[in-house]
Amino acid sequence: MSTIDRPPADLESRARTRLADRSFKWLVTGAGLTVLAILAFILISTTNQAFPALRHAGPIEFLFGSRWAPNEEIFGTLSMLYGTAVTSLIGMIFAVPVSIGLALFISEIAPRWAKRPIITVIDLLATIPSVVFGLVGVIVLAPHLASIYQWWSDLVSPIPILNTVFGDANSGRTYFTAGIVLAVMIIPIITSMSREVFDTVPDTDKQAAYALGATRWEMIKGAILPHSFGGLVGASMLGLGRAMGETIAVTLVVGGAFHISGNMFDSGNTMAAAIAQQFGESSGLHTDALIGIGVVLFALTVIVNLLARLVVRRAEAKFKGAS
Repeated sequence: MSTIDRPPADLESRARTRLADRSFKWLVTGAGLTVLAILAFILISTTNQAFPALRHAGPIEFLFGSRWAPNEEIFGTLSMLYGTAVTSLIGMIFAVPVSIGLALFISEIAPRWAKRPIITVIDLLATIPSVVFGLVGVIVLAPHLASIYQWWSDLVSPIPILNTVFGDANSGRTYFTAGIVLAVMIIPIITSMSREVFDTVPDTDKQAAYALGATRWEMIKGAILPHSFGGLVGASMLGLGRAMGETIAVTLVVGGAFHISGNMFDSGNTMAAAIAQQFGESSGLHTDALIGIGVVLFALTVIVNLLARLVVRRAEAKFKGAS
């Protein structure tokens, strides 16, 4: 081949670049589709496995039935739905304020030399296996909390509503203890995400607030929190998803009772904990019902995440409209 027949070097380079671009596009598209395929596989396979139990109990009775008696083939998951909601709510009540405060301290108040050690400790807390939190909860916390629960119950006993919410405590393995353990477990997640959100606030916004004579708290309230609201909601929802799906730690401290109680110092159960407690000894329709609980938990987690995205989108739209 003569030198005249050869394509110019720049044309060969452009052809290689286009090929690389197309390859990269197909690669990342395949990665995205893989995630969707995995989610679809999980949903279809578990729903198919749970279908006999759903057909036996009926979807409405399965979701809203309050009695769970596998020996009689009665499968109502309402008590576990209730336990999941209550323990997650208690965990969020404790974890969200602490996490946001801790993230603000790291971002705005802590001296530069202290930030890195604090962040390292928080990251280490996130790597501790959940079974360790559960063991600490059942061995250390529960025995001591039982007496504190009873003291508080006696204190609020003359007050209506409170004497129902905080009734007698028979042991330390309760909804409330599970909520406390969940709070400790999700604090690192919410704190890390909140800190990253706070770091995205433009420095000019902070300096403008100070230039107008704002104090540090006024600067945080007027510049940082409005700008970060959407991200904080997203961080909290991520923590909520973790709390709803936590299994081993909750199994050890929640008590394992299948009933609905308004007393936060009473024993209960959650969906994830019930699967962990019974799956090894189950068979037949009982196994199908436990897989059905997993399907409900999966759907609940998806709904929570979709609601979180909706809240974040509205908050961002409101913030952009106000800016």
